[in-house]
Amino acid sequence: EGHRLVNHIALAALPANFPEFALTPAARERIAFLSGEPDRWRNTPDLPLRHFNGPDHYFDVEDLALYGLTATNLSPFRYVFTAQMGAARAANPGKFPAIDATQNNDRTRELPGFLPWAITEHYAKLKSGFSYLKVFEELGTPEEIANAQQNILYIMGTMGHYVGDAAQPLHTTRHFNGWTGENPHGFTTSKGFHAWIDGGYLKKVGLRREKLLAGVAPAKMLWPGDPKAKHDDVFPLMMTYIVEQYGLVEPLYQMDKEGKLSGKDELGQQGQAFLEGQLRKAGQTLGDLWYSAWQQAQPDTFLKSRLMERKAAESNSPKKR
Repeated sequence: EGHRLVNHIALAALPANFPEFALTPAARERIAFLSGEPDRWRNTPDLPLRHFNGPDHYFDVEDLALYGLTATNLSPFRYVFTAQMGAARAANPGKFPAIDATQNNDRTRELPGFLPWAITEHYAKLKSGFSYLKVFEELGTPEEIANAQQNILYIMGTMGHYVGDAAQPLHTTRHFNGWTGENPHGFTTSKGFHAWIDGGYLKKVGLRREKLLAGVAPAKMLWPGDPKAKHDDVFPLMMTYIVEQYGLVEPLYQMDKEGKLSGKDELGQQGQAFLEGQLRKAGQTLGDLWYSAWQQAQPDTFLKSRLMERKAAESNSPKKR
């Protein structure tokens, strides 16, 4: 329900002149449904998909130090980052924690996660979708236009899942499911903590959906200034977004320690505003990403040239008798 709500908040942020096909009741439901798609992929027993998909849901910020990297000097290219990690492990194998092979069938325990890359890549896919839709709207068939629109809805919906994950502080840390290692503050080590924060707590105290949808700020460009100025630097913005949520990891654990996340009494309901605030933050960020991708998309010139060739060939062909 939380992921659906993030996508609905993002939809509420979109301006009235956003492409109409994405704002119909059916499209809104499709986008909301797709917010859960990446988690449904995680339910598969197929290890290749688990290996590919699992790390896209998180990014353990503190693990960067093991690789001699910081959040400000990462490559926006996923495989460059992967190569950097491999080189660091090969150069200093004893520096990294041992991995239990029996708990690593999908071979992801070596990875700190790829969440900022997943968001960045989905943004690029969405821009591409709007780019070729613009050309199909000019030169394509009704079927091509409809298919292009459906592709955009799919990307918008699945993209929302990752933006929502990034707003959940436990998706930004190795302490994702109870505190691990040295624990000087005595934070919970419960293996049910992640599921409780992901949805159990709000299910208990109630999710104030209408309140969250009221007063949503209009979506804005990620980059102020000329909306037509070309930008492709989404990655550092998403890294900043994730690092900001990482800064909330210890405060979240402290709230739990103080009983503010129990949901049992007045004290135990104090965490509600915090978690709902994270949902709204995710929805607003997602709306900005969707809006910016639409604004930044330029017509696909390669596709346009091919469709113009097709149109010329059709106009020069003999008419059927």
